[in-house]
Order: sequence, then structure tokens, then C-alpha cells
Amino acid sequence: MPNLFHRRKRDTDDVESSAGRRASRARSASIVPDPDLAEYPALDHYISNYREDRRRSVADGDDNGKTKKKHWWSSSSNDQEQSTTNTGVSEAWLETDLSLGLSSDEVERRRKVTGWNELSSEKENMFAKFLGFFTGPILYVMEVAALLAVGLGDWVDFGVIVAILLLNAFVGFIQEKQAADIVASLKGDIAMRCHVVRDSVVQEILARELVPGDILIIEEGGTVAADARLICDFTRPEDFEIYKRLRAEDKLGHSDEEDDMAEDDGANGDAKHTDDGHAHTHGNEPLDYRSRPLAAVDQSSITGESLAVEKYLGDMVYYTTGCKRGKAFAMVQSSAKVSFVGRTADLVQGAKDQGHFKAIMNNIGTTLLVLVMFWILVAWIGGFFHHISVTAHGSQNLLHYALVLLIVGVPVGLPVVTTTTLAVGAAYLAKQKAIVQKLTAIESLAGVDILCSDKTGTLTANKLSIRDPFVAEGEDVNWMMACAALASSHNLKTLDPIDKVTILTLKRYPEAREILKQGWVTESFTPFDPVSKRITAVCRLGQDKYVCAKGAPKAILKLLGPGSEHLSELYREKAQDFARRGFRSLGVAYKKNDGDWILLGLLSMFDPPREDTAQTIIEAGHLGVPVKMLTGDAIAIAKETCKMLSLGTKVYNSDRLIHGGLAGSMQHDFVERADGFAEVFPEHKYTVVEMLQQRGHLTAMTGDGVNDAPSLKKADCGIAVEGSSEAAQAAADIVFLAPGLSTIVLAIKTARQIFARMKSYIQYRIALCLHLEIYLTLSMVILNETIRVDLIVFLALFADLATVAVAYDNAHWEPRPVEWQLPKIWIMSVILGILLAIGTWIIRGTMFLPNGGIVQNFGSVQEILFLEVALTENWLIFVTRGGKTWPSWQLVGAILGVDILATLFCLFGWMSGIGETDAIHDNFKQSSNGWVDIVTVVIVWLYSFGVTVVIAIIYFILNKISWLDNLGRKDRRNKDTKLENILGHLQKLAIEHEVDEKTGKSKFTLAEKVADDDEDI
Repeated sequence: MPNLFHRRKRDTDDVESSAGRRASRARSASIVPDPDLAEYPALDHYISNYREDRRRSVADGDDNGKTKKKHWWSSSSNDQEQSTTNTGVSEAWLETDLSLGLSSDEVERRRKVTGWNELSSEKENMFAKFLGFFTGPILYVMEVAALLAVGLGDWVDFGVIVAILLLNAFVGFIQEKQAADIVASLKGDIAMRCHVVRDSVVQEILARELVPGDILIIEEGGTVAADARLICDFTRPEDFEIYKRLRAEDKLGHSDEEDDMAEDDGANGDAKHTDDGHAHTHGNEPLDYRSRPLAAVDQSSITGESLAVEKYLGDMVYYTTGCKRGKAFAMVQSSAKVSFVGRTADLVQGAKDQGHFKAIMNNIGTTLLVLVMFWILVAWIGGFFHHISVTAHGSQNLLHYALVLLIVGVPVGLPVVTTTTLAVGAAYLAKQKAIVQKLTAIESLAGVDILCSDKTGTLTANKLSIRDPFVAEGEDVNWMMACAALASSHNLKTLDPIDKVTILTLKRYPEAREILKQGWVTESFTPFDPVSKRITAVCRLGQDKYVCAKGAPKAILKLLGPGSEHLSELYREKAQDFARRGFRSLGVAYKKNDGDWILLGLLSMFDPPREDTAQTIIEAGHLGVPVKMLTGDAIAIAKETCKMLSLGTKVYNSDRLIHGGLAGSMQHDFVERADGFAEVFPEHKYTVVEMLQQRGHLTAMTGDGVNDAPSLKKADCGIAVEGSSEAAQAAADIVFLAPGLSTIVLAIKTARQIFARMKSYIQYRIALCLHLEIYLTLSMVILNETIRVDLIVFLALFADLATVAVAYDNAHWEPRPVEWQLPKIWIMSVILGILLAIGTWIIRGTMFLPNGGIVQNFGSVQEILFLEVALTENWLIFVTRGGKTWPSWQLVGAILGVDILATLFCLFGWMSGIGETDAIHDNFKQSSNGWVDIVTVVIVWLYSFGVTVVIAIIYFILNKISWLDNLGRKDRRNKDTKLENILGHLQKLAIEHEVDEKTGKSKFTLAEKVADDDEDI
């Protein structure tokens, strides 16, 4: 290939987001040969210079950082460009010169108009996000309470309530932003990148930096970074003139779904144009610009097509689709926001699905609001019997009672603490190389009870090696290895693992390398696809044409003609033998000119299991998460891998999933009990996930390719494994940057710890609300008294301050998948609330005793009750969090600090309401200034500790009751077998067309699909 371009050294401003990526690109630069080298010399250079885990500095890779700029295209075209297209942007923007690209100044000018090339969902208004911390049923109640305080003239209470709201909002906003920044910094490692022509040189940039009119390079293995139109083949820049003529004649105004553009377009008749001596002719006929595709693009993620779609000059390629074959120039037509995918994303966002987690929070908040209204109604009824006015002066009026119950009845910190806990957990997971793309995925991951895992790179080490190959009788092993290398991709930057190991194995076969140096030219290359199951390359050596193929053994056998039964049988036996030993087999064959296909032999590849996989699978089983292996390998290989990993032996061919002759409910049972499936395609993965979900399972799915996107979206928790494509990452809920199954199991444990923190806090906070609601309402009805609003407000503030550190607490992980179990949460919270209320009533009742009960010298009812409530409520979090782990120093410090502050309130009578009259039924000396003596304070501490111990014992006993422990859990044994049978039978019916032999008329019949017998190759 001629030297058409060079790369520039990135400017200082183009700083990479992580040192790891810089090192990675430096290593790549040291391996990828000079672009001056032709295809096969470049391949030989790659084989010679490749080293596993090679380390080189960035400076070495950049030639000391000095790269001279020069035009990548020696003769740029200055023809006048025309603009007649309508793409939603200025027509003049689509007249970029191929040789120059856009200038940096022009890029900045256009970006000011179109913004960054990213979906709108990625942008977030920080002010709107901050305001979001003031919305929701719980917060609305507190805001009503603030307005009520204003109406009553209680400005101190109003100020404290507003302070509570602001504090919660600021704490939640700051902590969530800090956590999001940590995740965003690591997301840079998975950001999509692309190559463009700018300022006359090829540059590597982030995909978000693209603007309409950019000249984008689309190449095999890459992801299309924006909606763009193909303008010419990478090796034929002179064809850009054909594109310009098509634009001038308005032949590009159709979408590429209308691929029936007339082949006699005027542009096709251009046989006179030449560039560097190359005429646009094919023999004596004009070149048909639609006779040779420029690229093949995988559009399965947006159209569902299983095969790659061939794209010709002038066709559109779409944002996030993957290029499977070819290399071409394309012109960006629009930014991501108005792309095909962007418009679809807007429709999805329009649905505004609130998610399961937010629904749970709203459910709890709404229930608490209903309870508040109930207790207010009871208090008002009691107040009428005591002849209390609605708006009388002072604190003894019904509106004050309502204000008190509104403040204690809703946990204002609940939304903030739970969201912050999720955000802090996401930041922790990011440090463990697991990027959480949406917070609610943590909740889903904690409840996952089945993990569907791919084999390569997750269960295995993804370190393929070729063992001694099987060579057909009379064939040369060096020619077979050379043929296998010919039938491999030669795009050295995006080599498939199989192609990579095939090429690098030539180090052991020097004669095969000599064969490749004889002057081969690759005319066409067809990558692997799920239907043909093989790779094919058409190559030319001198006057001879060779077609080389490499692929699944069955696919290669189909190429052979009759008369080769003996060789085929030997070939099958050898493939089965390899499979039984856990080796993956690849057949190699070729044909010369118009001759027959000749079978050369089999390559045996081995991908060893990761050292920690077997132990990790056992650990996942102990967590209640069985692993099902889904692999594209042959069934014999899959069975052998399962044996090595102690994964089970119930592995089946994927054909049984769709048309295996099983009834509906039997098919679902079959999927539930299987340990894995072999020879799976993307649609099989989707089917497995769907059937497991229909049985009530929360399913996690791992994937790495563009074709995995549908199943990743379908799964309750889609996981893009290390090295996955941008399309897979976009569809996944969590992206892993570290390899192996152990990373996933670690993430499940962490998610369950996060869930445990939220669950314990929610149970604790509901109990606090019920505690004061029960006590205060009965106190209002029986004694016609309440705790002052000022102190109630501070109790609410202390409860939130003490537990804001819950997000950083040490938590245990449950040994089985977790669920919200709302009935259990409510029962436990009600019991805890009643116990707390009883404890408060006891301490209040002692003050009726002749000796004053708990009060030793002097004190204040308001302050003593305030201290007892503050202490027992703060310490309750140590009960609900469980005793399997020690609390973190952050949580202990926050609670101890609030306890000391509450004690100071009690000692010095702050907010005690000086001047209030003594209750006639109290038998102790009430201080005139609200102070409480130190001895009484110590006794209150000891009493509160005793109450907490009693509650802890009762809580422990309740958790040992099996029916209560399982209350609210889904029973996955319930199966709607009737519906499953109906749907199962419908899926297995196919409409077949045939001609009636008697009448000669066409007719359609219903027939049942039948699966082929399992084969081991």
C-alpha cells in the first residue's frame, strides 16, 4: 500500500485520561510496522517484533516526540465543490476536502453550533440535579412543614427545617458528584476513539470531538463514531471525485435502505477521470461504483440483522455500529444527538421509567405519609376532647401538633442517604475496575441469582496457543500454516485473538514465513460470520488465484466435493479427539484457480482456564449464583471445559433452545437445569436470558461483542467484560476493566454489601418515624403534652447527621441473592418503633413516682425526653446493621459526636422552653432554666443503653424466625406452565410453502421445527 498518510504527535492539550492508555498505545506503536511496508512484509515485521507484555516508554514510541507534519496526500484536489445534500446541517459543511480535512479553527467553530458528539443523556444540568434533592414525597412533606412553621411564626423552627433540607441536599449532591467523578475518570479508559483527517494529517481523537464534515476513517474491527457517508475506499482516494459528482447530481439524497439506486447513474459512466494515472475503468467498461463494497458493517444492535451489511460508495454508516470488513473514508453527516441511535435514545428517555429502586423509595415515602396523616387525625381528635384550639397562641395548639408530627413522621434524609450509599458504592466498584453506568444496576447485581458467562476471557485466560496441528496426508505443514495466515485479517491494530495466534505461530514455522514473502496480494477478505462459520481470503500470487479458508471443521468440510469420504471421516475423528481434550479445532483448506477445494488439516487451539476460575465458580455457588456457560465452541470442547472447571456436565447444543422438540414448560425446565450451551449465537443468548427471566430469575449476562448488545440489554444486569466493544459497553449496565470471573463475583459481594447498608438504614429510619409518632400521639391524647417543636427539629437533624456516614460503614454480604422483602422490613420496623416508644414511655412514667423517678436532683421533662430519644434512636443503627462486622470509624464518630451534642443540649437546657408551667402529675424539682443535673444525665445514658440491649436481643430473636426471615421473598417454584406450553408450541411452529402435486397450486402448511442431532465438531 502506498504511503498515503502519516500520524502526528498529539499536542500537549491532547492529554490522555490515564497513563495506562498511553503505555498501551506506546506498546502498540512499537509493534505495528511502518505504513511504508507492503501488506505481507508488514505482517512479517509484526511476527518478528511482537513480544508478549512488552514494555516501552511513550517517548520511544513517539520518536522523541518530534513528528514532522506533511500532507498525507501528495496531490490534493482543488476542484470546485458543490453542495446539494440535505442532512440537517449546513450544506456547506459537507464540502470538506479529502486531502486537507477540517482545520482546528473550523472544528471549534462548528462545535459551538453542534456541541459534542455524544448522546444528550450524557449531559447533566448540575443546578437541576441539585434541585432534584428537594423533590419526592418525603421532601414535599418537610417543605409543607416549613411553610406551616412560617404561618405559625416559628422562625427558629423554619430556619432549622430549611437548614435540614439544605444540608441533606448539599451532602447528597457533593458526595454523589465526588463518586461520579471517580467513575468518570475511569470511564475515560473505555471512551470510544477514532481516526480523522484534520489539518492535512491523520489524528486519533475521542469520538466525542467529531463534528459534521469531519473526514472519518472507518476500518475493520472499529466502531463507527458518528452517522457518516462513505466517500471512497482507503486505498483509492481518487474515487472521492466520483462521490463529489454524485453529490453534484443529487444522487446521494436517498437513505441507504433504498439501496436500489439506479446502476446507470451518470457518475458510473465517468471513464475519463484519472488520478495518478489510475483511470476509473474496468477493462473497456465504466466502473460501477456499486459493484465493489467499501465496507461491511454489523448493524445488529440497531436493526437486528445477524449478518454484516455491505456498504458501497455513498451509503450511510451509523453511529455505534461495528465495521466487520474493509477500510474507507467517510464524511460525518450529523452529531450523535440527531443520529439514528440518538433519536432512538430520545424515545427511550421519553418513557421515563422510574426504575425499581425509585419505585421502592416512593412506596416507602408514600406509606409513611399516609401514616403521618393518620397520626395527625388521632392527635386532633384527642385535642378536641382536651378543648385545644386550632390556632391558639403558644405551643399548645393543633397546628403545632400537626407540625411536630409532620417533622418526625417523614425521614427527610432517606432519599439522600440511600442515593449517596449507591454513589459511594459505585465509586468503590470503579476502584475495583467495575464501571457502574447507572446506579440502580447495583441493586440488580445484588439480587442476581443466575450468571450467564461467556467462556473466552472470562472463564478462560484468553491466551490461545496452537498445539501440534493435524496435517492431511501428502500436505506440507508449512503451506498449511501459510494458508491459515493468508485466511486471517491483516489489520494488525485490531487483530482477532484467533487470527493473532495464527499469525504469531509462524515464528515456529520459518518456511511458512518465506512462503508469505513471495509476493502475495490479497484481493478480498471475508471475515467470520455466524452463518458460514469461516473466514475466506482471495489472494493472488503471480498469475495464480488462491482462495484460502479457515473456520469451524464442519464449515470447511462442506467445501469439499464428492470422493473425499475417507479423508472427511478421518478429519471428523481428529476434530472430535481434539474437542475431547479441550482443544478448539480450526479447519484449513484452499483451492487454486478453478480447481477443487483441498483440505490441508486442522489447527488445534487451547485456551487454558484461568487459575482462579474453578474456585470462583464454587464461591459463586455458595453465594447462590450458579454459573451457566454460553460459548460458541463445539459441544465437546464446552463439555471438557465444564469438567475442568467443575461446572457440571449438563451442556447441550444451542439448537435445542429453539427447536429441540420440547414443550413450553419442559423447555424452561431444560434451560434452568442446564449447566451451559455450546455453539451459541446472539439470539440463543437472548433466548436463555428471556426464559430465565420468565421463571422469575434475576439474570446477569456477560458479553463483549457488538452482537451481544441485545442480550446485555435484556438481562437484569448486563456486564461488558474486559476488552469488549464500544457497542457492548453502551448496552451494558456495568463495564469491567479487569479480566476473569473473580472480578464479577467480587462485584456481586460488593453490591450486596451496598444493599445491606441501604436496607439496614431504611429499617432504622422507618422505626425512628414510628417511635415518635406513637409516643407523641399518645402523649398528646393522654397527657396533652408534646416535645417542643424546636427540640423535635433538632432530633430530626441529629438523626440525619448521625447516619449520613452509613454509606461508609462496614457491611456484610448475604450468602444468598438479596431482595427488598418490604413486608419483613415493615414488620421489623413496627416492632422496633413500638419498643422504642415503650422505652420512652417508661422513662416518662418514672417522673410520676413520688421520688421523681429517674430525676435525681433537678431536671427538665423536655430535655430528659430529648436526650433519651436521641440516644436510643442513634444507637438503633448498631442494631439494624447486624453484628457480623464492626462498625466503621466514620459511623461511630458521627454517632458519638451527635450524642455529645445532645448531651450538651440536656445539660444546659438549650431549646427547653424556659417559662413553661410544670405538669401537676410530675413529682420532681423542675429547673427554672431547663438545666439537668449531671447524675440524671448519666442515668439517662445507662437507661438508654439498657433499652438498646433489650431491643438488640429481641431483634436477634426475630431474625432467627425462619418464616419471618423468608417473608417477602419471591417463590420461584411457582410456574405458569399453561402459558409456557402455549407459547412454547407457537414458537416451534413454522409456516412452510409447498406446491400441491395434484392441483399444481401453492399452499401453506404448519410444520414443527426439528433440531439436528448434536455433533462434536
